[in-house]
Amino acid sequence: MSAGAARQGAAQALGAPALAMGATFLAFGAAVAEAGLSLGWALICTGAVYGMAGQLVLLQVAAGGGAALPATIAATAANARFLPMAVAIAPLLGRAGRRWWALPFIAITPWAAGMRVLPTLPEPARLPWFLGFALASWYVALLTTAAGHLAAPHLPAELRAALLFANPLYFCLLLAADARRPGVGPALLAGVLAAPLAYGLGGAWGLPLAGLVGGTLAFLWGRWR
Repeated sequence: MSAGAARQGAAQALGAPALAMGATFLAFGAAVAEAGLSLGWALICTGAVYGMAGQLVLLQVAAGGGAALPATIAATAANARFLPMAVAIAPLLGRAGRRWWALPFIAITPWAAGMRVLPTLPEPARLPWFLGFALASWYVALLTTAAGHLAAPHLPAELRAALLFANPLYFCLLLAADARRPGVGPALLAGVLAAPLAYGLGGAWGLPLAGLVGGTLAFLWGRWR
């Protein structure tokens, strides 16, 4: 069952999720090349950070000649949203001793797919399915980062900017499809209302703080209802 579930997860990752995520990482690879940083830097950043908000913050600091420690702190803050995501999906991944394998791969695309699919699977198949999906997604991220870095001279700046929004748009469409599920609608509305806060604060802390405010409002609304 485990091998079959892992293959099933990988197969599902290599469809629409791979196209959406690949477009975003293609643009990231091109942006790294434009900043004058190496292909190795791009691959290490994608493989280790594996979160576009944190990667873009790290790229901005590195391209400006910033120090390593502030850059690492900024990237960590930008990806702080992965902590509540990990807490939410952890109960679906089985025993605590085994689900630690999934934590390095908690990112928007695997998380969104896991939250939709894992409750429908028998418990022994859940972690293998998630690891199959997540590893396939991770390899797609690495390959498209490399492709973007190599193809940078042929990608106009406007196209790169548009490609960066492909994966967030895909994620938004998934959420919109689940808007009628309990708690999803208020969370979407709270996120929209908190978006100006992220824009106003900017920097590494804008996104996690806006998420904290929006998520808290959605939680309080659900408790009140």
